[in-house]
Amino acid sequence: MITKITGKLLSVAGDTATLQIEAFEYEVLIPDFNRRQLQSRIGQTVSLHTLHFLDGNPSHGGRLTPRLIGFLREVEREFFEMICSVDGVGMRKALRAMVRPVQDVAVSIEEQDAKALTTLPGIGAQTAEKIIAKLRRKMPKFALLVGLNEPTSEADVQTNVVEDTFQALCALGHSESEARRLLDGVLAKKGRFKDVESLLRAIYDQSQGRE
Repeated sequence: MITKITGKLLSVAGDTATLQIEAFEYEVLIPDFNRRQLQSRIGQTVSLHTLHFLDGNPSHGGRLTPRLIGFLREVEREFFEMICSVDGVGMRKALRAMVRPVQDVAVSIEEQDAKALTTLPGIGAQTAEKIIAKLRRKMPKFALLVGLNEPTSEADVQTNVVEDTFQALCALGHSESEARRLLDGVLAKKGRFKDVESLLRAIYDQSQGRE
């Protein structure tokens, strides 16, 4: 299983990115929201968190072709795998549907907004309801990604801090919606927080400043 590749970004065309790694060139399928981020990074070294799968339909006389799907952040790959776990949603359909950032789709799922999900390419009303039924309780982590746009390992660390702080706020008696509101208010200022304690302190400092 190839889980991550790092190389010079040669081109971005349609739903693929081409990376050069020493003497080899790798073609990686990418979601549309990552494509927009990568277009400005041609010629730079980039890392993609990848999934490896076999594409094709041998039952109809076709052949299986090995493919890589890549994401700028590990948490985006995790979200994609969860979408693929829904009955009737395969790798190709999920990739086509991911035209909006993960946090936007996660909020729609968490809020049970089936209408918003049906605006995604290839997602009909029945599939939207299946996604909501299976995943809505697993979305807080992804819905809290607002403001964490850097495709780096540092951003992945920040994501873990945000998720742990969300759980801490809920344990302290805040509702999920209130905990998310408090976090969004602090994260909107683009601060960096090394641990849960520093993020909680910023949240409560901001809350006291409003009183």
